Amino acid sequence: MMIGTIVNTSTILIGSVVGSLLRKGVKPQYQDVLFNSMGLAAAGLGINAIVQNMPNSVYPVLFIASLAIGSLVGNILDIDRRFQSLTGRFSSSNLGEGLSTAILLFCIGTLSIVGPIQSALYGDHTYLLTNATLDLVTSAVLASTYGIGIALAAPILFCWQGAIYLFAGFLSEFLTDALMCEISVIGGFLIASSGIGILKIKDLKTLNMLPSLLVPPLFFALKALILG
Repeated sequence: MMIGTIVNTSTILIGSVVGSLLRKGVKPQYQDVLFNSMGLAAAGLGINAIVQNMPNSVYPVLFIASLAIGSLVGNILDIDRRFQSLTGRFSSSNLGEGLSTAILLFCIGTLSIVGPIQSALYGDHTYLLTNATLDLVTSAVLASTYGIGIALAAPILFCWQGAIYLFAGFLSEFLTDALMCEISVIGGFLIASSGIGILKIKDLKTLNMLPSLLVPPLFFALKALILG
């Protein structure tokens, strides 16, 4: 059973409800304070992920190529506009901005990727329970800023971790430390980009960069195929 994933999903739902209730007590003049705090936190978490993982990168140019290629593909597909249009049906506020940040924070990280593999292969839910604790706080803060719509990140996380859980046997051999390092670097840039957007410094359309995360796995798969 996906106990860890179920707990992780539940904490996001609980955090979103608690945060949205707290939001009702926040005066409008304090909304900017919450947005700025969330933006700084996202930017800081992203920068931290970059600084921690980049020194361990075996292919220091790969993240540049990944961001360039992924951004081009994302812009061609116009992912950001489609996502904003979809979330606009549920809310007249800038929910898309907060929800995209939430999805990145919840899904793109070592705990959320390795956790389901550990859970499936060894019955060890430590990573996911730790992730659940972090997501509880994060979802509450995000929901206090953007509202109950942040709860939509919960089913996305469940599908994400569920897919990893089901294919754990294959992924455990494919997700090497080197690949996870490259994914973490790119994930750090995406999270930092979300923070910059929240702070209104520049709208980088982070969702259009999401295909960047697929470039390292494709590179490593092609490398393994060529080298045998």
